[in-house]
Amino acid sequence: MLQEFREFAFKGNVIDLAVGVVIGAAFGKIVSSLVSNIFMPIFGLILGRVDFSNLFVVLNGQHVASLKEATDRGLPVFAYGLFINTVVEFLIIAFCLFIVIKQVNRFKKPAAAPGPSGEEKLLAEIRDLLKNQRA
Repeated sequence: MLQEFREFAFKGNVIDLAVGVVIGAAFGKIVSSLVSNIFMPIFGLILGRVDFSNLFVVLNGQHVASLKEATDRGLPVFAYGLFINTVVEFLIIAFCLFIVIKQVNRFKKPAAAPGPSGEEKLLAEIRDLLKNQRA
């Protein structure tokens, strides 16, 4: 059982997956920073100086100045601005992955069409023999 585990754990696919997860986590942090520090302030400025990360509704009707204050006080909040940030972040990640996969697929060689199977070859030989007998 230990040998089977060793074979599984050190196969190339498992190592590749682990590297992909680590790179994905780092990429997620980069995109998160890109969204919150670059794109959302620009969108907010275009839409009239709106800070999306601070858009929220306190569900019990109390008035607070900021989302941080509401969460510090333990008030129930509907933080739709953070949701908007997350959706934009997802769209950017999805677009980046689309571009990366498109480029990777561009470099892959097209798969060669498989040749005829043994049965197909045999049937072709029989067909050719029958044609020769008629001629």
